[in-house]
Order: sequence, then structure tokens, then C-alpha cells
Amino acid sequence: MDKQELGSFLRSRRERLRPRDAGLPSGPRRRTPGLRREEVAVLAHISTEYYVRLEQGRAPRPSGEVLAAIAGALRLTDAESDHLHLLAGTAPSRTGLHRRDVRPSILALLGRLPQTAAFVTSATFEVLAWNDLAAALMEDFAELAPAGRNLARRAFLGPARHGAVLYGVSDLEEFRQHAVMGLRSTLARYPSDPAVIDLVGELRARSAEFARLWERHDVQAAPTLTKTFRHPVVGEVTVDCDTLALTDRDQHLVLYSAPQGSHSAEALALLNVLGAEAGDYLR
Repeated sequence: MDKQELGSFLRSRRERLRPRDAGLPSGPRRRTPGLRREEVAVLAHISTEYYVRLEQGRAPRPSGEVLAAIAGALRLTDAESDHLHLLAGTAPSRTGLHRRDVRPSILALLGRLPQTAAFVTSATFEVLAWNDLAAALMEDFAELAPAGRNLARRAFLGPARHGAVLYGVSDLEEFRQHAVMGLRSTLARYPSDPAVIDLVGELRARSAEFARLWERHDVQAAPTLTKTFRHPVVGEVTVDCDTLALTDRDQHLVLYSAPQGSHSAEALALLNVLGAEAGDYLR
């Protein structure tokens, strides 16, 4: 049970919630944002003293029933409720290291998707495997050390290539938020993994934007359906984004494709032909 993180998460969700969202009158004399602690306690049918101690990191581990009641009182989403249980130690937790080895069948699949840029990311957003089109669209990850292949680190710490951060994607700010939320959930699942702890610590120390987003305690991002790359060779390429969870290894298969006959599909086809030559422009 991570008492301090649990308390911070509860406080952030309570301060986010407006009284009218919970069916309570706003009143003219509220001095704190969101709900009062005693209001959350009443809605959850627990004592105010116990809820206060939870937020202060002084309470013993709450039961699953109490957590469910608090999640309902705070109007938590499914992802937020799962995160709450993880922090409280009432849900299965991966206490080892996150996996970086990609299943052979997935590696073979990458090579069978010539018209789709495809790559696999770890729980910490490191690109673990990729096909030729992904290298041509983004960059040749084989030329980078593992630390340089981490998309979260690239999004917050650079380097910028050709004046564009993270390949000139159109949704950089949204991806940054997604990365912070993903890393917060990853740290809850792997609280003793040095690679996860060090990455989060590095980003919090070196990026003021990451630190600001981290303090919001958000854990659920909206899905990305499309994004546009600004490529130095073929110009703008707009792709459909599909992400498939590889749950057995806590990894994701990311697929970027374009509608047949579209300008972006033609651009991807050209990149497929150029291959490593296109990658030379990115180095």
C-alpha cells in the first residue's frame, strides 16, 4: 500500500469534483476547491475521521468495499478506480520488472505489414521492435541506444529533429499527457522496477512540464484516432492510429495506416520504397 500516493490521488480527485456533480449545493462560502472531506465521507458512508486519515497517509489499508464506496463518491472512471485499488494494495500488482522481450509471433507479424507502420512499445514507452515503414516514417531506431528509443523521454526532453519535436506529430501535447498517465499506472504496477523509478525520476527532475502534469494525478487518456507527421521527405502524412494491448507482456502494438487511395497512403508507399534512404534524412 502506497499511503502517500493514495492520499495524494484521493485529494486530487476530490478537488476536481464540483459539488453539483455529486448532487450537493455549491454554497457561497466554500474556501477549498471541489468537495469537502466530510462530504466525500458522507457520500461513501464512512467516517470523516477515517477519510481524513486516508488523505493524510495515516490510515490502515481500506477494504475493497470501502474503496468501491469512495470510488463511487468521487465519480471515478474505471481506470481511476483500478488505479485506486492498485495504490491501496487490494488489486494484483506486478512486483517484478516490466518485460522488454517481444513475442516472436509479433516480431514476425511486423514484417508482414508492408503498408502499415508498426512498432511495439513497452510499459515505459520504449520502442522495442519496429518494421521498415515505421523506421522510414519516424526514424531508424536501430541507430539509437535503448534510452533514445523511449518516446516519453523524447516527447519531454528532445532532441528536436529538423525543428520538430517527436517527428513533428500534430498531437504532441496530447501524447505528453498520455505518456504521463501511462507512466503513473506503470509505476503503480511495477513499484520496485529500477528502470521505471529512474525514468519517472529523470522526467520529473528535468522537465517542468512533466512535473506539472504528474502532479495532476490523472490516469486515463482519451484514445488517439489520427495523427499527422511532418516528414522532411514526403511532407505531411496523416495516419489512422490503432493500438493493440499485448496483455501477456504488458506491451502495446501500435499501427499507423492510411485510407487506400489517399495522399497519405501514397506518401507511406513512397517511404516504403525509399526505406533506409528516407531514414538518412532523419539522422
